[in-house]
Parts: sequence; C-alpha cells; structure tokens
Amino acid sequence: MYSGKIVFSQILEFLPWRQFDSCVAKYHGDKKVTFLKSHEFFRVMLFAQITGRKSLSDVILCLHSLSNILYHVGIKRRISKSNLSHANNKRTWKIFYDFAQVLRAEVKKLYNGNQLKEFKLNACVYALDSTTIDLCLSLFPWATFRKTRSAVKAHTLLDLNNKIPNFVLISKGILDDVSVMDNIIWEAGSWYVMDRGYIDFERLYSLHTSQSWFVTRGKVNMEYERVYSKPVDKSKGILCDQRVRLCGMRTRKKYPELIRRVKFIDGETGKKLVFLTNNMTVEAETIAKLYKNRWHIELFFKWIKQHLHVQSFFGRTSNAVKSQLWIAVCVYLLLSIIKKRLNLTQSFYEILQILGINIFVKTPILSLFDEDYYTSVDTPPSNQLELFRF
Repeated sequence: MYSGKIVFSQILEFLPWRQFDSCVAKYHGDKKVTFLKSHEFFRVMLFAQITGRKSLSDVILCLHSLSNILYHVGIKRRISKSNLSHANNKRTWKIFYDFAQVLRAEVKKLYNGNQLKEFKLNACVYALDSTTIDLCLSLFPWATFRKTRSAVKAHTLLDLNNKIPNFVLISKGILDDVSVMDNIIWEAGSWYVMDRGYIDFERLYSLHTSQSWFVTRGKVNMEYERVYSKPVDKSKGILCDQRVRLCGMRTRKKYPELIRRVKFIDGETGKKLVFLTNNMTVEAETIAKLYKNRWHIELFFKWIKQHLHVQSFFGRTSNAVKSQLWIAVCVYLLLSIIKKRLNLTQSFYEILQILGINIFVKTPILSLFDEDYYTSVDTPPSNQLELFRF
C-alpha cells in the first residue's frame, strides 16, 4: 500500500517555490504578516481553482473537513473566512503576476520546438485578442466599462504553436483593444494574427519595422490604391493577391510602405474575407490558414471560463479580482508543466478533473493517469438475490 505524499503535495512540487519567495520579497508581501503568509494563501487559492470551489465559505468548509492533513501541504494553522478574505484583499496581485511570468518562462522551455504542422514557417505564431468578464456595477464600481455595466478584460497573446499564453494584461473593461499593442514587445521573425479591432496603421507599421509579420482582417472603408496583382489559383479559394498603397489622408503617413491585400472565399460558408499582411513572400493560401488558426485563442478563452473559477470572484476589490485571475493563469501554466513533464496524453480538461477529484488521495500522481488505474475488476457472482430480474 502506498504510504507516501498526497496528490496535492506532489502537485506543489512542480512549482519553483524559491522563485515564488523572490516574488514575495520583491513586493514585501509578508511584511507585518503573522498568519496566512503569501505562500499559504497561494496554496489555498490553488486548491480552490483545482477543485472548483465557488466561494470562500465553500473553500473554508472543505479545508476544515481536511484539517488533519493540511500541514503536509504547507498550511500550518486553521484558517477562518475572515482571515482568507483579508488575505485576498491585501496580498498584492503583483506577486502572482510575477510568478506567472516565471511559470511562463519554464513552460516556454518545455515546449520549445513545437511548430504548427500545417505550416513550414519555422517561426512563432501568436494570436492577439481579448475576452470580457462581466461584473456587477454596484459591487465592482471601479471596473468601468459601460454606464450600466462593469467588466474587466483579459488581453492575451497566445502562442499558437503550443496554446500557451505568452502575454496577458488584465485591465478595466473600458480599455480599448488596440491600446494594448503598446505594451507588447514584438519578436523579430514572428507572426501576429489579430482581428479588425487591432487595425491601427501607426502601430502596425511599428510592428513592421520591428521585422515581425502580421495578419489581420481589412475594413470595408479602407482607402487604398492597387499597385499590382499576382496571379492566383482560384481553386484554392484565393480571389486576388494584391500589393496596395494606403491613400487615406492619415493612413498613408502612418503606413508609408506597400501592404499586401489577399481576398479569400471560404469554401464551406461562401463568406468572402479580406486579409492584410506585411509579408510579401508566403503563399496567399498560407495567409488565409494563419487567420483561420486564430480561432484557437477563442477556444482558450472558452476553456478558461468553463473550467477555472474566473466568472465570479471571491472578493470585490481590484486587487482581489486581479489576484484570482492571475492565480487562474498560474493553474493553467501548472497543468502545462505537469502534462509535459509526465508525458501525459490526456487533455488539460481531463488532467484537471482527475487531479481535482483525487487531490487528497495518497497515491503516486502518475498512476492516476494510467489506464490500469481505471480498469474495473470483475468480481465473482455472490449469493445475494437480485432486486430486479427481467
């Protein structure tokens, strides 16, 4: 019989705690704190995310029922709801933001070399988009968005090669998407795929001068003049492949060079789409496929909202909301680390569900994902009479 560590303790061993302590020290996170220090609070919030707890009362109830084993996961004293609520509002979210960057760097090393199989680009491909999380105006008045609504936005740059977020910015809902481009450091030789909400030719030209490539949708009212066109294969859905010059009063100054305009018809829906890019060499069909892969960031947002606790919040302050969102990002990155280090074939959803239901079981974590662990054993028939017989 296995007598080692519980699954939760084994999960925590995948985290670089020395770097976490450095993040805490950077912001003096435990200054004058005598109870429920940052590392304990982080453990509690990890437990809440992995097991899908819905409220602080729910978290406390579960922890109290397991008080005899909490010491083994670094939670040394009994926690009350008021203690947890106070820590949620006072432990700065910047600690968890910095720790998420540490985990992201580790994940990037683990998944280095992954490339989109359908493209031979030998380059990183990123999708840029945002998702809005609605909040109650009376409870979150600081999160300005609309006159009758509050919200926060998670602006994300997703690496499409491995489905890992490379950049995340959490802001008030009122911040427009295009402004986020000023906070991104463009990587030379990389591709950035985005929708029409990010069309700002001055910012796109800055991306162009950094020797990066972009793919976006063109707007209907864009003023341009065609310089020349390339022959296209209409059997592949490419209607035209043009080099154009912007001729709007402002846009021609903001983007003084030629831009590539590709018109594509979707064979499944019959919808015509116009793409803009600064890359003049790759095939037009590749441009259309790159934009199609942008859909993965929508799936990422959907997964986060469905399987992690980010739709409702344990606290009402800005610090509490940002802390919860960044801890959720840490959980996603932690799942990525576990999946890669253990060479698991299960999806992130399956890994999260299996860990959540077995979090306080004493068994080697790898055995949870072994097919033999789920194999039912055929028991010999007993002498018990059947209740129903047909």
